[in-house]
Amino acid sequence: MTVLVAGVGNMFLRDDGFGPEVARRLASEGDLPPGVEVADYGIRGMHLAYDLLAGVDMLVLVDAVPPERGTAHNEAPGSLRVLRIRSEDLDAGASLDPHGMDPAAVLGKLRSLGGQAPVTYVVGCVPADVTDGIGLTPPVSAAIPAAMAAVVDLVSQHTSQQT
Repeated sequence: MTVLVAGVGNMFLRDDGFGPEVARRLASEGDLPPGVEVADYGIRGMHLAYDLLAGVDMLVLVDAVPPERGTAHNEAPGSLRVLRIRSEDLDAGASLDPHGMDPAAVLGKLRSLGGQAPVTYVVGCVPADVTDGIGLTPPVSAAIPAAMAAVVDLVSQHTSQQT
């Protein structure tokens, strides 16, 4: 069983760097079982696509996500959401930018590259600021431990179901 935890986002756009920061912390502090690889992909979508083609059973993307629309309450910056991504959520016709990161486009293009999307989850955090700058805002930074715990829980649940 191979599990890939991928931090995605642009660290030069403040809170968009949430995914890479969670990946960095998980790699050094996370309590993950054997067979789990953690990587900071930043904005390297093609790199992620090629690594997925090598064979991954489960993918956990960690990224900044927009607030959920149409709810009775607005999600505050730092709010976390765990989403399951299904094949019908993907756009196979999306273009894959070799210099950018659109996780849905990466997963949607896998079939045309000779692969298929693994079981995929997103651990997402609502950003406060995605303007130019380095460093997470306080509410997004405060969400990192809970995001790390969510990743560990997802991986543990998935690996226990496979044994």
